[in-house]
Amino acid sequence: MMTKKAVVLDEQAIRRALTRIAHEIIEKNKGIEGCVIVGIRTRGIYLANRLAERIEQIEGTKVAVGELDITLYRDDLTKKTANQEPLVKGSDIQKDINEQKVILVDDVLYTGRTVRAALDALMDIGRPSSIQLAVLVDRGHRELPVRADFVGKNIPTSSSEKIVVELKEVDEADQVSIYEN
Repeated sequence: MMTKKAVVLDEQAIRRALTRIAHEIIEKNKGIEGCVIVGIRTRGIYLANRLAERIEQIEGTKVAVGELDITLYRDDLTKKTANQEPLVKGSDIQKDINEQKVILVDDVLYTGRTVRAALDALMDIGRPSSIQLAVLVDRGHRELPVRADFVGKNIPTSSSEKIVVELKEVDEADQVSIYEN
């Protein structure tokens, strides 16, 4: 049984973090020309859309947004789907990512395995000139050598704790909480 320990980001803090990340993306890439924002299903997609909106507000130009489904690229697929077929929703990236700067977006960076799966999925779609990683929360405990380029908040956790990101688009609230066993 998991119990809520604390809310670490509320709606305003999430909004501020995404605005800061948007500015950092623009600064690092000297604008947004040649950039594509790709969200990892599920919550990464909503964060990617929010980042694109903020970038458009700042730069006055739309940036292409895509959705990436990594279901078939996961290394724990057999564990998660032992008695059922995996639910694949498919990727939807309208813009050609070849020779583009792809900003990959996810909600939480933990072991690095989701990002590794996303990199494999992206490489099957095309060959970007670079891939940058933006996450709302980095909680540590890496199992693979993965580092985010843009982080909303670093939240050191113990392995018995769980970070839960709730977004209005799917959860009817915007907050990030820590739960404990």
